[in-house]
Amino acid sequence: MNINMLMQQAQRMQKDMEENVKKTKAQLGQTEVQAEAGGGLVKVTMTCRFVVKRIEISPELLQDEPDMIEDLIAAAVNDAVRQAEAIADERLKGANSGMGLPPGLSGLF
Repeated sequence: MNINMLMQQAQRMQKDMEENVKKTKAQLGQTEVQAEAGGGLVKVTMTCRFVVKRIEISPELLQDEPDMIEDLIAAAVNDAVRQAEAIADERLKGANSGMGLPPGLSGLF
């Protein structure tokens, strides 16, 4: 096999992978997760690109101490981030699959 052909094939594969990753990231920007804390007293909606779209606080919670409200908001946001990361990791792993990379190298892209 010719070295020029190998280089062209590698460039095509890289371009395909970059397009797949770009498309997947755009889809992640449209995918939302919802997390809650305090038994639903605080709800957070976030995209899988980590943009918080909405925070809902139950009116009954607003009568509590500010520290408790802040803790519940933080817990809900952190849960949403974990969910978004899991989805993003899985989808980006899929975007990199099929590229013929040796095990362990697909995570580099």
